Amino acid sequence: MARPALRIEVSVKDQKELRKVVSGGVQQVRVVLRALALLQLAKGIAAPRIASMIPLTPQAIRNVGRRYQHGGLERALYEKQRPGAAEVLDDSQKQRLIAMVCSSPPEGRARWTVRLVAEEAVKRKLVPRVGRETVRILLLSHDLKPWREKNVGGGRSG
Repeated sequence: MARPALRIEVSVKDQKELRKVVSGGVQQVRVVLRALALLQLAKGIAAPRIASMIPLTPQAIRNVGRRYQHGGLERALYEKQRPGAAEVLDDSQKQRLIAMVCSSPPEGRARWTVRLVAEEAVKRKLVPRVGRETVRILLLSHDLKPWREKNVGGGRSG
């Protein structure tokens, strides 16, 4: 048994806006495809038929229609901002790590390595735990390459 067609009433103002998005300049492909799908839904065409014309699944097309019904044009075309991953280190922890890297490496080591920085930071209780990739990104953002220098913090004298 086929699903009943999703009935979407798109206002004239929104239809103008959709046509502007479709015929306008540079837009994200997904936004244009959603606009095309919404225009087709407004004409009363069923989602599977629309899916045969544009590269979206019928489920994605129905979702666009539902988002339009519940949240309007903005909600139907554009995605919500994603929060991203939380910061692993706070500013004071970052500063302590950088200070440690700028000091001399531990006894018996000629230079700091990313792995050594991560291990020493936990051993010295500067941070509860930290991964090598976090350390690598932190050092990269401060343009530090301790594995190249025997003493990062000290300048050459003489």
